[in-house]
Amino acid sequence: MSLSACSLLGPDLQYETDYANHEPLHVFGYPSTGSLQVVQEAVWRIADGKAGDLEKLATSDSTDSETRKTAANWIKGFQKGAKGKVAADFYDEASERQVVVLYFQDTHQVKQITVRVDDPEGADSWRVRMNEPSFKEATSAPDWAPKEPGGDGSVSTG
Repeated sequence: MSLSACSLLGPDLQYETDYANHEPLHVFGYPSTGSLQVVQEAVWRIADGKAGDLEKLATSDSTDSETRKTAANWIKGFQKGAKGKVAADFYDEASERQVVVLYFQDTHQVKQITVRVDDPEGADSWRVRMNEPSFKEATSAPDWAPKEPGGDGSVSTG
């Protein structure tokens, strides 16, 4: 019986362990519970260099090849920064989709990602769009985002 209880708590225990072993995000804007969790998990997977686990967070609209290359690019490009302090500006409202700008504070890198509700297995869950197979594209800073976190979080960019 205790094995059943442990297996039911698996994802929660994993999240708590990850939280204890990593810097938490410094958050600006208005994420939903789901958008915040998937962004936090993506940063942790990048920091840990866990490409396979990062790929599991991808939306269903990218090919396996795009997802695999994007995960490798993000780890190669941002792993050092993801191991330190990271701030996240969450833009717009978070009912179905949200643009997030990550600020890797130790390396002074900036990265835009998009998260959205995806339904790959019949359960609404938040996923990360991973369709940047080019290293240059995957590591380019957005030209529209403020240089420092907290400037315009949760404000429409359009």
